[in-house]
Amino acid sequence: MKRSEVAEKYKWDLSSILPESKWDETFETLAGKKDALSKYVGKLGSKESLLACMKEETEISLLVENLYVFAKMKQDENTALAESQNRVGRIRALSAEIAEAASFITPEIIASYTAEELIALSKEAAFADYSYALTELARNRKRYLSDKEERILAKVSQIAGGYQNAFTMFDNADVKFRDVKDEAGETVRLTHGTYSELLMSKDREVRRAAYESMFTAYKEMINTIGALYLGNIEKDEFYAYFRGYKSALEMSMDGENVDVKAYENLLESVNKGIPDLLRYLEVRKKRLGVPSLTMYDMHVPLVTGADLRLSYEEAYDLVIRALSCLGEEYVALLKQARDGGWIDVYETENKRSGAYSWGTYTSHPYVLLNYKETTHDVFTIAHELGHAMHSYKSDAAQPSPKAGYEIFVAEIASTVNEMLLFRYLLKEGKADRAYLLSYLADMFRTTFFRQTMFAEFELKAHEAVEKNGTVTPEELCGIYAALNAKYYGKEPTDELISYEWARIPHFYTSFYVYKYATGIVSAAAISAAIFEGKPGALEGYMKFLSLGGSMPPLEILKVAGVDLTTQAPFEKAMELFRAAVTELASL
Repeated sequence: MKRSEVAEKYKWDLSSILPESKWDETFETLAGKKDALSKYVGKLGSKESLLACMKEETEISLLVENLYVFAKMKQDENTALAESQNRVGRIRALSAEIAEAASFITPEIIASYTAEELIALSKEAAFADYSYALTELARNRKRYLSDKEERILAKVSQIAGGYQNAFTMFDNADVKFRDVKDEAGETVRLTHGTYSELLMSKDREVRRAAYESMFTAYKEMINTIGALYLGNIEKDEFYAYFRGYKSALEMSMDGENVDVKAYENLLESVNKGIPDLLRYLEVRKKRLGVPSLTMYDMHVPLVTGADLRLSYEEAYDLVIRALSCLGEEYVALLKQARDGGWIDVYETENKRSGAYSWGTYTSHPYVLLNYKETTHDVFTIAHELGHAMHSYKSDAAQPSPKAGYEIFVAEIASTVNEMLLFRYLLKEGKADRAYLLSYLADMFRTTFFRQTMFAEFELKAHEAVEKNGTVTPEELCGIYAALNAKYYGKEPTDELISYEWARIPHFYTSFYVYKYATGIVSAAAISAAIFEGKPGALEGYMKFLSLGGSMPPLEILKVAGVDLTTQAPFEKAMELFRAAVTELASL
């Protein structure tokens, strides 16, 4: 379908970011401010100059954000449009120049103020918008080195990113998979995208062929990939050492001001729940009717033919009804999003695939969809609107320096919406019960258990390097195979699965994947409290949505009634999974 064939009500209106006719003019205005911050060099020891510099940097950042987000979203409408590609390239280049020109700010603040002085500044009314940034600088002040050493580390970072870049190039351009036959006997070129589709085939031989093609390719390149991943771990250890951390894990967690206890609690609680995962795998084996469960049996749907098949309007109305427990104001915002040009609904020629929510501080949020009449797409509407409402409420309640929330909490609001939709459908009997239960169980298997297994692998790989100075590809495969057998049992754990770690791009952003698991844990606890009408749960959650990045992430979560340094939220999540598996087994 061409974009011109889509009714305007199904397209987003990006004018709340800036009028398209003003893009080039705004770009020139920004270009004129490229060196505006240089006048503050050597003057940040003065509180007045510091405040003026921080305010001007904020204004410049908002211009950069508006120009970049507008250009990128226009490009996503039509990825083949040369004008949008050109604009994205121009603003990326200019923003890099601006960032370099502003790179003096943090080192000069660190050199000019003690930790105590930074905390005192954060309490002054004039610095209210920057209070959290200043307290974070105070907290991390001891981690900063001399100006010369910081410049050296900055240069090293350009080299250190090469491991991730090399893997990305290999994984997206160079890795070669054997072609496979689909259910109709037609030859299919295996890619990362077609692999996911083939693993959901009803034909077990199709799934097996795709699985073997995929992992054999990584097996054949395991020494190269092992060297890249070792380099990435060594990079982490290098920075942890020079920043004065005990481990790369501590450094990564400290970057978002999250207690390592949250990571440890996740691993401990999920390990306790492995018997429930194994029980679900027995249910999966029985419902699939296979003599033994394999790793290529994990993704095929247990229930088929149960899609809701709703038009976009019907799906959106369903989402509104399911989320009505979040209050009248929330529902009004959902309707405003639907009717106010926030959402780009349908797949069109050259449009970016997938779905996301984005926007700028000075605009309302936007949602990109490629809606099709499937149950998954109904949940996607709920999910992306969760992101949108989180951004809307944070932007409305916080000044821009405090509005952006950390990645640690970014998936919670979206998953809360999915959980509430699931509970509503289950309660109202709006969809096949077995389908919904299997949908939830697989959400937990892939997000709660699988991502935690990944997190445990990352920890063991880093610990091996910390202890022995290196880790071989064979050792990495051994670590992964042992974890897979622990989580999934010995029956489905074969030789090829030991190479799976080699295809996970997230491992090059170390200690990131655990956030998916803590996100679903937090969402399970919050949605249960709201759905069950627990006193104060809704009010606490609305406050959570409005806090943005104004506090440490764990403290923000506590406002919503979730303390990830304790076992309680993990146990609540396991209760939900266990109940779904028990009922699914009885159907």
